Amino acid sequence: MSLNSFGHLFRVTTWGESHGPALGATVDGCPPGINITEDMLQTWLDKRKPGQNKYTTQRREADAVRILSGVFEGKTTGTPIQLMIENTDQRSKDYSEISQKFRPGHADITYWQKYGIRDYRGGGRSSARETAARVAAGGLARAALTQLLPGVQIKGYMVQMGPRGIDRTLFDDEAIEQNPFWCPDPEAAENWAGYLDGLRKSGDSVGAVIEVVARGVPAGLGAPIYGKLDTDITAAMMSINAVKAVEIGDGMASACLTGTENADEISMSPDGPVFSSNHAGGILGGISSGQEIVTRFAVKPTSSILNTRKTVTIDGQNTEIITKGRHDPCVGIRAVPVGEAMMACVILDHYLLHRGQIGDAGGKIGSQ
Repeated sequence: MSLNSFGHLFRVTTWGESHGPALGATVDGCPPGINITEDMLQTWLDKRKPGQNKYTTQRREADAVRILSGVFEGKTTGTPIQLMIENTDQRSKDYSEISQKFRPGHADITYWQKYGIRDYRGGGRSSARETAARVAAGGLARAALTQLLPGVQIKGYMVQMGPRGIDRTLFDDEAIEQNPFWCPDPEAAENWAGYLDGLRKSGDSVGAVIEVVARGVPAGLGAPIYGKLDTDITAAMMSINAVKAVEIGDGMASACLTGTENADEISMSPDGPVFSSNHAGGILGGISSGQEIVTRFAVKPTSSILNTRKTVTIDGQNTEIITKGRHDPCVGIRAVPVGEAMMACVILDHYLLHRGQIGDAGGKIGSQ
């Protein structure tokens, strides 16, 4: 299996399986001199790790990250950084009954059709557990951004669970960290709790929509046509297991607007150009405008559920399947820190590309 890497200058390769001895990431291209420790990375991994409340899988993993190379005396050296997270609570026997069956809605069947072999213990590389490695790499990217672009802030949160969305008039940044759903609407969070409880007890699952915003990103990152910033952000989010759709700014809703409505009008202020709105999501022609970069992605319902579903076996027989084990009733909850990590990796990568090609040669607006 190839194509396990993403990024251009800040390049991340993830490795490992859900029920293997460990998983992790190899990061190449991180600038030297970045302050980093395992504790700094652990802060982000603790947001994603399972078993923190009844709304996530009860698999108990510490997700303790180890830095094996590329860091000396608390600073990156410019050489490849190896990050490792050991798996400590695998229960592979939970999956023995599906070794010859394919879970509907899961990658089991396509992995088998492509490779002729699959790791049925939790799905192997197709498991959401793979994302722990991304969060570790994202923590490294955040540390680099803190030193190179200190104004950048990245925040993710859930805006919809199943058909139930938030009320944006009640949006509260502080509420995001105060409920198990990373929800900025306290009333919606309370509503979701009862809704998800019912689904969980019935053995079912539900999808979600996550929004990730990057603030303080300077204008000029990204390049036209094939090097667009939004192309790489979209690809990064879509690469997350269980993600089925991604949009930038107003996204699909842009098709419902007129040109008059959609145009983000521009005026001059003492600090430079300002926009009247942000339908574009902070990116124009593939290049950051200096506004907030906004992306949303849809996470499908967890495919491993306790309800009986029809399927087929490897030898082509019709059968039924119930997936045992410990699973997320809404895997979108733990996708929030993953989306943040992928945004951090892409923003850092494009900053390094921009710095290498353009430097300080960008056009100025206003007094010279």
